[in-house]
Amino acid sequence: MTAPDHDCIKLCTNGHSEAYAQLVRRYQAPLSSYLAGRLGDAERVAEAAQETFVRAFFALDKLEAPEAFFPWLLGIASRVAKEQKRDERRHREAVRSYPGKTTAPAQVNDRALAEALAKLPEPYAQVILLRYYGGLPCARVAQRLGVPVGTVTKRLSRAYAMLRETLCEPDRRTKNPEVYP
Repeated sequence: MTAPDHDCIKLCTNGHSEAYAQLVRRYQAPLSSYLAGRLGDAERVAEAAQETFVRAFFALDKLEAPEAFFPWLLGIASRVAKEQKRDERRHREAVRSYPGKTTAPAQVNDRALAEALAKLPEPYAQVILLRYYGGLPCARVAQRLGVPVGTVTKRLSRAYAMLRETLCEPDRRTKNPEVYP
């Protein structure tokens, strides 16, 4: 049995940093999935995930609601992703100023899904990340987010609809070009 987030956080803030490894294991997959839609390739995702966990560890004492660790972690990840994008943009601009040097972006599996997931509003992305990428049943997702199970299932349903709409959009354009110019 694993300890709840708030217990792990309490242990960490009381000097037992090894308890943080449990939080990392618990949220590594959902966090990586969240970052994949924002950053693209696996190397950048792994780097951003590691940076996110390090920043979160050193800021644990600032976390006011330990039961909201995952949403707080996603906020940190969002800032890390924005910083990486900014740094990458600056790097590309610097590379352009030197002719002959180019960089090619890496390809990612399920890129369209990751991009569609990144466009979801935060509450919907959270349930998808915890449910499918984190492998948690709806009851555990509800417990982690501090919401009723019905809210989780409703958010999942709405998230599916939004993902279908986003992912099927190119198909609609090719089938009905007069509707989507």
